[in-house]
Amino acid sequence: MSVTTLSHARPIVPAFTSITDALAPFAEPLVRVAAGLLLVPHGAQKLFGWFGGYGIDATGQFFAAKLGLPASLAVVAGAIEFFGGFLLAAGIATRAVAGLVAGLMAVAVVQVHLPAGFFWTSGGYEYPLLWGIVALSFAIRGGGRYSVDALIGREV
Repeated sequence: MSVTTLSHARPIVPAFTSITDALAPFAEPLVRVAAGLLLVPHGAQKLFGWFGGYGIDATGQFFAAKLGLPASLAVVAGAIEFFGGFLLAAGIATRAVAGLVAGLMAVAVVQVHLPAGFFWTSGGYEYPLLWGIVALSFAIRGGGRYSVDALIGREV
């Protein structure tokens, strides 16, 4: 089934139809891989202090002092972002991992970013909300045709 038959809309530039139809199967995996890989550096900041992060001890202190959360949750958050990011990108245990990411982003929105307002440029919840919704879509839909889950024929 082609994209044009799904949307029932006629393209403005019909010459592009063959290109968009050929590339359409790769759109969803592109978003999954990008979402997963964009999480990895955030986890590396928390766990290892890479990319200008503070590492696990300082992140744990932030969680306890500023957020009122147990310091041990810094390890959980960092692991979901770092290891979960790789798993999401590869499409391994996609639904479970994406559910964890969506939950983590919900906590980030409520506990960290909500008081700063909407816009990410002011530290607001725009960015984690977007990534939480993207993750939620993969928790609902799964890894898709181009995932390790599909390759092995199993989903969690």
